[in-house]
Amino acid sequence: MVETLSIAVIGDPGVGKTSIIRQFLYNDFTEVYTPTNSRYVYRPSVILNGNMFDLKIMEVPPISSFPASTCQEWLDLRCHGVRTASAYILVYDICCMESFEYIKMIRQQIVDNRVSSSGEAPILVVGSKRDLQRQRFTSRRAVSLLVKKTWKCGYIECSAKYNWHITLLFKELLASAVARGLKHNHSSIRLQGALHRNRCSIM
Repeated sequence: MVETLSIAVIGDPGVGKTSIIRQFLYNDFTEVYTPTNSRYVYRPSVILNGNMFDLKIMEVPPISSFPASTCQEWLDLRCHGVRTASAYILVYDICCMESFEYIKMIRQQIVDNRVSSSGEAPILVVGSKRDLQRQRFTSRRAVSLLVKKTWKCGYIECSAKYNWHITLLFKELLASAVARGLKHNHSSIRLQGALHRNRCSIM
């Protein structure tokens, strides 16, 4: 039986959510910015270590807050399925502090309001636009320490423009989701060091 994993991609306007997803799925990048105004779902299949997974990647338009209840989730079409997602990718622009403050708020709201019966879901914080690192608002080390040590989340930086760490970030998230019991017969996989041995490909 093929495991289905739902991934919610959340971030401020203009941080590169669409670019990251399209680079991962289609090896495509455009300089033209098109705002994400409504929820969009991509459904690729991937193979990790010889095991197939169906992904439901939900590109979530900017939301003022993470839905605190099922009622709130269904009243806002942009949020359908967000509270019960298998994993979260929180994207910020490494050159924009406001975008980091946004995902900081969203992460805390996920922790506070996520459906408890759905179990613990991995959160991967993604610093986008690494190709503009000379303009970053703070050092990579400072953000990485906060995210990993205090938030207990995964952290990675990427560049959709140059297709740098794009596949890696999805591989890391998938390995983390599998390690947290979403696929019980692969519970021995651990995020630490997993990137060196996991093989992942898109179908």
